[in-house]
Amino acid sequence: MRIFHIHDDRFTELGQLPADLPESGFLWLGCGRREFELQHLEVQLSLQRWGCGPLVDLHVADLLNNQLPSHFDYTSWYDLLIFRRLAAAPGSEELFVDDEHGTLASAQKAFRAIDTSPVGFAVYDRVLLTVHPTDCAVRDYFASKLGALTEGRDLRGSSRLPNSSAELMLRMVNHMVDSYLELRRLLTRQMGTLQRALMDSRHEFNQWPLLLESRDALHRLEDTCEDQRSAMQEWIDVLDDWPASTDPSTQRERELLRVRSRDVLEHIERVLSHVRRMESSSESAVQMHFSALGHRTNNIMRTLTVLTAIFLPLNLITGIFGMNFDSLPLIHRATGFWIAFGVMALVALLLGAFFWRKRYLGTQR
Repeated sequence: MRIFHIHDDRFTELGQLPADLPESGFLWLGCGRREFELQHLEVQLSLQRWGCGPLVDLHVADLLNNQLPSHFDYTSWYDLLIFRRLAAAPGSEELFVDDEHGTLASAQKAFRAIDTSPVGFAVYDRVLLTVHPTDCAVRDYFASKLGALTEGRDLRGSSRLPNSSAELMLRMVNHMVDSYLELRRLLTRQMGTLQRALMDSRHEFNQWPLLLESRDALHRLEDTCEDQRSAMQEWIDVLDDWPASTDPSTQRERELLRVRSRDVLEHIERVLSHVRRMESSSESAVQMHFSALGHRTNNIMRTLTVLTAIFLPLNLITGIFGMNFDSLPLIHRATGFWIAFGVMALVALLLGAFFWRKRYLGTQR
């Protein structure tokens, strides 16, 4: 567990849980899920000692649950947000053949590399408790980023430390949503690999299980984004219901929280829109695959039908001369075979030229 005290322009990491809350600023308690499972009783006692109020048992179970979807809940003394992150597993960029292309095997690995582990936030007035997956880098990233802001070394993003626990929570949620950009690039490129394989007329596509797996992954992403949107919308609704304050600084702080919350919601909407576009694109690729397959089948059947139509009169001629009658014309002449052969060749050429002119033969344009 890492413990930080944030106040104005100071960001300090503490070695242990303090006996009392600092006079100003707020505390950030960041711990892994396993750490919280082992130390949640100590955290509960500290929260009670600080006068914040302990976590409800059901909310403790939510923070420890690794399969819980994104959702929001609240009490009179704290708010609880469970937010499932969208991230690509480490090493996902190595799945590409080059900057634009992958393989079907790399596409399968890419869709299986999607990580949607939940991150829990318990937001008190002066305490923020975050519970992260074991391999989540969000806590360490923000610890280093806020430390760099304190030392004046971070020239990107926000130029100040968060004023409240709610603002820090929103910054972390916004960072997790924006980290989907890397995952979006990965999924877009690998979905393009699948679509090119579907539309390749030189090879038969037989990776249907992989296609179904990728579509299932997109459906899961859509469900995750919808849960994220619902959770953030509930947070915004609760934020709007906070009691009004006459303090101008408090009003400004709450207005900034609303702006940040709406910005996070807008980013989630963009992610959801992109996932739905990829779903629609994959569905269109499947339909185009079957349309192209049907078109090739029609071309083959048309060619076979035309060849059958050309050979029908030739079969008629050979059938007539194959009759067992002694008085058939040309059968007793030395040139009879060549005359019949010439007539058959002429009929075949005329019919072939006719069907070619009608574009029943050759490449369709």
